[in-house]
Amino acid sequence: MEVSNLLERAIKQEFLSAAEGEFLFNNAATAELMFVANELKKKQKQHNKVTWIIDRNLNTTNVCIANCKFCNFFRVPGHEEAYVTSMEEYRTKIEETIKYGGNQLLLQGGHHPDLGLQFYVDTFKGIKEMFPDIKLHSLGPPEIAHISKLEGLTHTEVLTALKEAGLDSLPGAGAEILNDRVRRLISKGKCSGQEWLDVMRAAHQLDITTSATMMFGHIETLAERFEHLVWLREVQSEKPADAKGFIAFIPWPFMDDGTLLKRVKGVSNTVTDDEYIRMIALSRIMLPNVVNIQASWLTVGKDTAQTCLHSGANDFGSIMIEENVVSAAGAPHRFTADGIQEAIKEAGFEPQLRTQQYEDRALPTNMEQQVIDY
Repeated sequence: MEVSNLLERAIKQEFLSAAEGEFLFNNAATAELMFVANELKKKQKQHNKVTWIIDRNLNTTNVCIANCKFCNFFRVPGHEEAYVTSMEEYRTKIEETIKYGGNQLLLQGGHHPDLGLQFYVDTFKGIKEMFPDIKLHSLGPPEIAHISKLEGLTHTEVLTALKEAGLDSLPGAGAEILNDRVRRLISKGKCSGQEWLDVMRAAHQLDITTSATMMFGHIETLAERFEHLVWLREVQSEKPADAKGFIAFIPWPFMDDGTLLKRVKGVSNTVTDDEYIRMIALSRIMLPNVVNIQASWLTVGKDTAQTCLHSGANDFGSIMIEENVVSAAGAPHRFTADGIQEAIKEAGFEPQLRTQQYEDRALPTNMEQQVIDY
């Protein structure tokens, strides 16, 4: 293998193998990867805009029996801090979200052993009755798999019922690393990597737009990172022609503060800024059939995320009016609506507010410009 040959093939949007991606990670200069990824981005995005969104990450419940070793957010059933969010709490927080210009909820929770399909159907319907225009970017493949097992239903049956109740799109939550060697060690209570992919296949068949993620920098090998990317690309290739499938890919480094992985296993996040930039670039290179690549400013900070905009990323994600899960493991960064736009401009791009479907959205008039500090 030669770096120059692989990069020439990448520029042509050819599918590189996992081994070829790993070879580029080990042998290509960061500047080379950034250049090729940026050229690929220009093919997908023939403008100078960087998109962003205003939404709120709300949690249905913090009760979870998956026992992920990287999560500080969950509580076991019966814990004194366990909760299930009430409809009145949704009302208050959605009203607040709208005041801050948001029109979407990223609504997720844990693997609650007692909350089945009807709970989520009722929750989605209740939210839509109160706020018909709010978009529900909700749950994720592990939660769909969990509900399916509780109810004895197929993924398609669960997704169909949720879509009818108001589900607008399905986040790529719970992917971590899709190889089951890794999953057995860090998230044994979640669905397998194959089932995660199968849930997404079912969602795409129902024309439910999804996103994909990767949490890296813990116990995975480089080969397993690139295997993960290839599997995502394969699922995207299988989607119906008229479906958007994976509309975006969002990689972020493992946040280790206070996690079991760090306290018990001694596993720390060692991802440098340079490594993150290289992974963003290689995500664009390895996923030529995924249009949007998002830089995770929440975990890597403004400066590194700005560099990623010159390395294949075209999206800056959300100001995150509220976010509880990744922050609980040490993600320290925050943005206001003004701040995220200024950061995009500083990087040399034009900020463009978007919807979850990556449609342009005008800035709401008279919106509050502050983020609540949680």
